[in-house]
Amino acid sequence: MFKKVVIGGTFDRIHQGHKKILETGMQLGKSAVIGLTSDDFASRFRVEKIQPYEERKRNLEKFLDSVEKPYEVVKIKDSYGVATIDPEIDCITVSEETLLRAEEINMIRFKKGLRKLIIVVVPLVLAEDGKPISGYRITSGEIDGEGRILKKR
Repeated sequence: MFKKVVIGGTFDRIHQGHKKILETGMQLGKSAVIGLTSDDFASRFRVEKIQPYEERKRNLEKFLDSVEKPYEVVKIKDSYGVATIDPEIDCITVSEETLLRAEEINMIRFKKGLRKLIIVVVPLVLAEDGKPISGYRITSGEIDGEGRILKKR
C-alpha cells in the first residue's frame, strides 16, 4: 500500500470511468489527494460547458465519502497540481488518456530531486457501444453515466 496517492481531473458529472480511477487510487493508498481543476483551467481545454467548481467538488466528495479513506480535494490551476511538489506522494493513478501527463510529472519531480511516482494506469471504461464513457458523451445526451446508450448517432 502506498502512503499517498494523487489523482487529478475535472470530474464533471461523475461517471463509471471516474469511479473506477478514484476507487483504484483510494484502494492503493493510505490516503489520497485529488486535484480538481479550477473552472478557469478547465475552460482552457474543454469545449463543452462544465459544472461549476463547487458543484463538481461537492459531487466528488459525496462519492469519495462512500470509499471511507482519508482524502483531500485541492484546486489545481495547471496540468500538474501538487503532484510535482508534494514529497509525500508516492503513487499517481491515471487513465490511459493521461499516462503521458504522469510521465511528465515524473520528469519534473526528478529534476526537483523528488522521488518518481509509481504510475498505475486504469483502463478506460467503455459504454455499451464499446466507446469510452466521457463527460462530453453524457452531456450531449448520447449515453448516461453508466455507459448506457440514450440515443443513436
